[in-house]
Amino acid sequence: MRALPSFFAQLGLSCPLVQAPMAGGPATPELVAAVGGAGALGMLGAGYLTPQAIRAAAARVRERSPAPFGINLFVHDTPPRPDPLEMQRAVEALGPYHAELGLPAPVLPEQVEECLEEQLEAVFEVRPAVFSFAFGALGADVIERLHEAGMQVVGTATSVLEARALEDCGVDAVVVQGFEAGGHRCSFLHRFDEALVGTLALLEQAAGAVRVPLIAAGGIMNGRAVRAALDLGAAGAQLGTAFLLCDEAGTSAAYRAALAGASDTSTVLTRAFSGRPARGLRNRMTDELEGAALPYPYQNALTRALRAEAARQGRAEFLSLWAGQAAALARPLPAAELVRTLARELEETYTTDRTA
Repeated sequence: MRALPSFFAQLGLSCPLVQAPMAGGPATPELVAAVGGAGALGMLGAGYLTPQAIRAAAARVRERSPAPFGINLFVHDTPPRPDPLEMQRAVEALGPYHAELGLPAPVLPEQVEECLEEQLEAVFEVRPAVFSFAFGALGADVIERLHEAGMQVVGTATSVLEARALEDCGVDAVVVQGFEAGGHRCSFLHRFDEALVGTLALLEQAAGAVRVPLIAAGGIMNGRAVRAALDLGAAGAQLGTAFLLCDEAGTSAAYRAALAGASDTSTVLTRAFSGRPARGLRNRMTDELEGAALPYPYQNALTRALRAEAARQGRAEFLSLWAGQAAALARPLPAAELVRTLARELEETYTTDRTA
């Protein structure tokens, strides 16, 4: 195997792998700690967490492993609150689902998201090894402060233009998110449909346009795919869907069952659950609700109670089943075993090269 890229080596890791943050439940502290203990970079998806919850989650990771880990937050501009007509249309669209699950009529809460500034202060308190962000760009002054606190800073791009913008802000690395990736699209300088570039196509072009290390994300499920990304200029790979079936992941039973039946054509891009385009497994909500969604984060807040009750009742047709296009390749393994398997598969590609 080639020498470990400096971004990973300076963190004390043993392989060029990142477990994607996956906010909303899958990336539990137990998953993050297990990934870190096996030599990869575990990431807490803290976009929906209160500052107090961020502190508690970081403490749980450190109770389980001394390995470095990262925290991810969302950086975006919040649009104005929807007008009454938009709100009525969205509430009416969700109403029958609420009734079916025995819930009262949907209500949009006054607070629809956490305060980024307060979340950042919690990050500065717990000082993870890595801070990453998505949906936008941080100011150079904030990134400088993160550096002064000893953190490596990673942005997320869906185009070459966005990768350049993040490099200009002073990040240490950029995650390049391909069209295949599960979860929310992270575009911030384009309409989402203007930046639907595949992982390998985006990676190869970004590698020729920026100097900071690139971390490939989207459709990467095994060591062969990691090797392909490295050969096209990536320093490492970020995997999310690959970890959803791990024992330590916070993936619900209904979510796991849906993943077990996935194929190469099972995913769609949808705004139905959060108002922001995201890739997940097709279900009743993605088929029926697309046209009535409020903008993010309002739709996300409006569907929160429905999703929570659906998870409790095991109703996958009402869950945001975020997954990438290669979801059918997910393996039900303990996280540490998955990391070791990925690292071994990657090493085997180099062994094959030497004996070919």
